[in-house]
Amino acid sequence: MRLRPIILSIPLLWLSACTIGPEYSRPDVVLPDRFTEAGGTWQTAQPDAYTVPEHWWRVFDDAELDRLEARVAIDNQSLRVAEARYRAARAAVDSARAARLPEVTGTASASRGRAPGESVNNHGSLSASASWEVDLWGRVRRTIETAQARAESSADDLASARLSIQALLAQTWFQLRATDLQHQLLQRTLDADTRFLQLTRDRHSAGVASGLDIAQADTQLGNVRAQLSEIELQRAQLSHALTVLLGGKETQFATATALPPVPALPELLPSTVLQRRPDIASAERLAAAANAQIGLARTAYFPVLDLGANGGFGASVLNQLFSASGRFWSLGPGLAMALFDGGARHAAVEQARAGYDQAVATYRQTVLTAFQEIEDNLAAARLLQQEAGEQTLTLAAARRARAYAEDQYRTGTISSLNVISTQTAELAAEINLTSIQIRQLTASVVLLKNTGGLPATPDPALVNASPRQSG
Repeated sequence: MRLRPIILSIPLLWLSACTIGPEYSRPDVVLPDRFTEAGGTWQTAQPDAYTVPEHWWRVFDDAELDRLEARVAIDNQSLRVAEARYRAARAAVDSARAARLPEVTGTASASRGRAPGESVNNHGSLSASASWEVDLWGRVRRTIETAQARAESSADDLASARLSIQALLAQTWFQLRATDLQHQLLQRTLDADTRFLQLTRDRHSAGVASGLDIAQADTQLGNVRAQLSEIELQRAQLSHALTVLLGGKETQFATATALPPVPALPELLPSTVLQRRPDIASAERLAAAANAQIGLARTAYFPVLDLGANGGFGASVLNQLFSASGRFWSLGPGLAMALFDGGARHAAVEQARAGYDQAVATYRQTVLTAFQEIEDNLAAARLLQQEAGEQTLTLAAARRARAYAEDQYRTGTISSLNVISTQTAELAAEINLTSIQIRQLTASVVLLKNTGGLPATPDPALVNASPRQSG
């Protein structure tokens, strides 16, 4: 007779190991087999062949950027929002896991009352009850699986937010430095134009230059002053943006004297680089959560088995509360199942399937977008390097032309209009070169962000090894 409960519990234990719903596998993504913009440097490799530097921005060798990046990780409010969301997701996992254990509640009550025609009655009770859902069909397990996948997605969202804010800080800082350089350039141009205006006035006094020459030189000077005001506005706005990124803790930023060098492109860019991106990992985890939701919705077709127990003491006299005559208890299972719901369960399953399809499509689109972003910035880094070289030559030619024009103007062989034209061309060439350099730095920052960091030198034994399944 003692073996009967054990024998009867075997089918129950077997059923509790069942999990309703489809098993999850990472969705496939069809991608080109190579980064076309990487040229001949592209190879396949295992992700373990690479290490992603945590402080990826140090490749720019900018001590002030290092200091600001350390501050933004502490003071940025958007990061605090993402971190709080992650903690909430972790708490949701703990809440879901609690359903695996019995729930025990205790109650105590005391009352005194009188019914019509009766004497005053006292009653006191002290009881405890316990209930436990036998997870026959995996409802509890699917709930935990959903919460766990969402928590992992939230952790990836936090990493993605941190990476995005670090990249935004670097871009904003470099743009601020570029405005400082442009301001210095415009100030030098303003000084030169002021001297040229004085020279024109002197020549006019000597009867060599006309009033038109003075008006043209004055116009050039006014244009430069207007550009200076515009650059000062841009710097103020960039400073405000940095202040917000740093949580309002800093409002003044040092003036830059030069832009940092543009780091070289990665020597080796494997196809598995996309696996580093936290936004892709987050989207994949949401697909896993959506898959678990399908199983969770299907469990509604099956009965819920609860094991419950209740016991305690009750008496009309307080000092008899714990006597044997006041003891009560109950123990037994409960089975509940919806017999008719008007199609609600079917609709819930279809809704879960649609949610999974949406999550898979979002995941695939995230991967495709990531691939495009890497391609775009590889192309930008390569072509902007060529453009910077060509613009450097253009600037050198513009400087020579301006010097020749000023010499000829002093000898009276050309008009002031020719000088102003060459001065304008030189200023535009130098501003364009600075703009190209800041675009190079921006492309480098975005490429580092998109690849999750700069690939380190790989282990030769792992290069061209069979990569893990990506997608």
